[in-house]
Order: sequence, then C-alpha cells, then structure tokens
Amino acid sequence: MTRVQLRIWIALWLVALFTAGAAPAWSAEAPLGSAPENAAPAADALGATPAEPLPWNSLTPAQQRLLERQQGNWATLPPERQRALARGAERWLSMDANQRADAQSRFRQFQTLPAERRALIRRRWLQYQSLDPALQAEVRRNFRAFRALPPAQRAELRRQWQTANRQQRLQMLQQLRQQRARQRLR
Repeated sequence: MTRVQLRIWIALWLVALFTAGAAPAWSAEAPLGSAPENAAPAADALGATPAEPLPWNSLTPAQQRLLERQQGNWATLPPERQRALARGAERWLSMDANQRADAQSRFRQFQTLPAERRALIRRRWLQYQSLDPALQAEVRRNFRAFRALPPAQRAELRRQWQTANRQQRLQMLQQLRQQRARQRLR
C-alpha cells in the first residue's frame, strides 16, 4: 500500500468512525474523558467554572439576541448546557454568511436522519471530543485530506471500506498504526 493510499485509508476510517460528515456543533453533552471528579474545575473562557451556572447578563448583547428564546428558562438550564449554548452562539456570530448557510444546511440534513443515526453521530462526536488535542488535530487533517480528494475517489474509498469485512478493516487499521509509528520515528 502506498503512502497516499495509507493516508486515504486513515481519512476514510476517521470518516466512518466519527460522523461520515460534519460533527454537530449543537451537541451539548459533556465530553467523555472530562476531568476527574476530585480535580479542581478550571475556569472557562466565560470566566466561570463548569459546575457554576452562567449568568444571562454575562453573555454579550449579540449572544443574548441570538439566544433570546432561551432567556426565560436560562436559569433552569444545567450549567453545561448554558456553556454549550454560549459557545455555539459565539461560534455562530464569528461565521460569515457562507459558513452560516453551510451550518444551516448540515443541521437540516442532520434533522432528517433517523433517530438511531443521530444518536450514533452524537456518540461519535463525544468520542472525538474525548480525544487528546493532538489526535483531534490529526483527525481534522486527515478529514480535510479526504474531502480534498476527487468525489469519485472518495466514493471508491467509501465503497472499499463499507465492503471490507471486520478482519480486513482491522488489517487496514493496523497498517495505519504502523505507518504512524514509522512517521514518528523520522
């Protein structure tokens, strides 16, 4: 297997493993592998620890306008949900018109999926969030490389992955691990 094919297999595996699309930015569940219970909670970018509620007035006016439907029940939301909404609002506000249109399209597509598929995507998103930041960066690089391939090549790689049996997939993954180990030694 060539180096290019190996990178493609990495990307394909990651697409199959995580979402086969974009991960939902609206996921509000706490990530797996969060800090141990006895660890002191760190302050987040919003200035509060994760266990503390996020006051409505700590949001920017733009975030408040975006989240105005939540204002009435804001104080009753779990702190993790408040933070997820605040982060999502900030992310939305930082997007340009094309990025917003893409996000809306992905959300509409997500909503049309069967409940089981949406649950699977949420679980994979949580798995992704629990990864080490370096591994997350590698996943993003590989996913971008996969998306940069011509559509016909992506379709062929998906077909190969989907038609591979468990043993073939495990072999592909082992080859990827060996390739990564060789790259680290360089």
